[in-house]
Amino acid sequence: MKSTRLNMHDAKTHLSRHLAGLKPDDRLIICNRNRPVAEVRLLPQAKPRPRKFGLAKGAFRVRPVFFEPLPDDVLAGFEGRG
Repeated sequence: MKSTRLNMHDAKTHLSRHLAGLKPDDRLIICNRNRPVAEVRLLPQAKPRPRKFGLAKGAFRVRPVFFEPLPDDVLAGFEGRG
């Protein structure tokens, strides 16, 4: 485990750079006037689980009107003409 001490200004300015180089067991110690005030560590990565198909089957119904073309005034709004 590696600990890196950063002053408050460096942490605010370069936090993304320091986080990008962090390994799972490493930690950043944020200091205010050389006194530790916070510790930053990476969160454990959750393993993705496969999703089951059909979980929402029967939970809602899409009406046929959903598939009809939009009215001209609505299309004009999307295209910046209205």
